[in-house]
Amino acid sequence: MSIASLSAPQVQSMLLTVADAVIAAEPYLSEADRNLGDGDHGIGMARGFRAVKEKIQATDPSEGVGKLFSHAGMAMITSMGGASGAIFGTVFRDGGKAIAAAPALDAPALAALLQGALDGVVARGKAKPGDKTMVDALHPAALQAAAVASLPLGDALLAVAQAAEDGRDASKAMIATLGRAKTLGEASIGHPDAGACSIALILRTMSDFAQAAAA
Repeated sequence: MSIASLSAPQVQSMLLTVADAVIAAEPYLSEADRNLGDGDHGIGMARGFRAVKEKIQATDPSEGVGKLFSHAGMAMITSMGGASGAIFGTVFRDGGKAIAAAPALDAPALAALLQGALDGVVARGKAKPGDKTMVDALHPAALQAAAVASLPLGDALLAVAQAAEDGRDASKAMIATLGRAKTLGEASIGHPDAGACSIALILRTMSDFAQAAAA
């Protein structure tokens, strides 16, 4: 059985679960960043998601699912600093704005969330697919979400998480053209982008939460 949607209180719990997963993955994300950058991505993400936990725990879920995501985004922007804070904060803030009127998180809302997130990130960072950034996981996830918007949320999230992981893995073969890693040129080949690793982790954790909620 696949869950059709998640209520605002369930989304609140899901975001707390995502935060715990990202915080626990700090060594993995930092190692991914050490291969291409200065190795601080995991530290920044953990710091940002500790702020997310604090904010989401203090948020009344009756504000709605969109507000929960937007509050998470603002917590990241104000706590992380730097490019990662701006970009990952935009994912959640702009994604939340895109579903401001949604009464619950269902598959159409997921598609709107990810498209809003992608549009916000591209507008802010100017990255495009193939630049070896988090967009290489977020873009295929958004495309897949649109393609499976007629499915129950649980099924849609399974497909979206897989698309993000496939995008993360595809980034290994790319030459970085943006960010610190662009100075490496062809030496960046063989390693996935750390931001793409984070996007894949976030969406897989969301999917796992939805599967557990349906059990």
